[in-house]
Amino acid sequence: MRILGLDHIQIAMPEGEEVQARSYYGSLLGLNEVDKPGSLAGRGGVWFENGDVKVHLGVDAQFVPARKAHPGSKVADLDSLSQQLRVHGFKVEVAEQVPGFRRIFTADPFGNKIEFLQAD
Repeated sequence: MRILGLDHIQIAMPEGEEVQARSYYGSLLGLNEVDKPGSLAGRGGVWFENGDVKVHLGVDAQFVPARKAHPGSKVADLDSLSQQLRVHGFKVEVAEQVPGFRRIFTADPFGNKIEFLQAD
């Protein structure tokens, strides 16, 4: 058996905050919202996709933000994204470079740690 790839990432969010999720992941980050399957729609949360990038936000009744574990997303223009995050009131921390990448950390509206990387 071998893993072929990732299908999606799941990020927890508080109950009733779908509007904030849509604003951040949809409007700010440019991900397209997709319908959740009918069998899961009643659980709340929001799903987004752009090509192979799939981000599922799921409601956790006892939500605690992920401050260490995080998704790392490759972007084409890290400087522009950093500026847009700041304009919208999100703190941006320039992280140490790793071989081949510049990177930043931020948090989504719920306090979950998010990393963005751009190839050198």
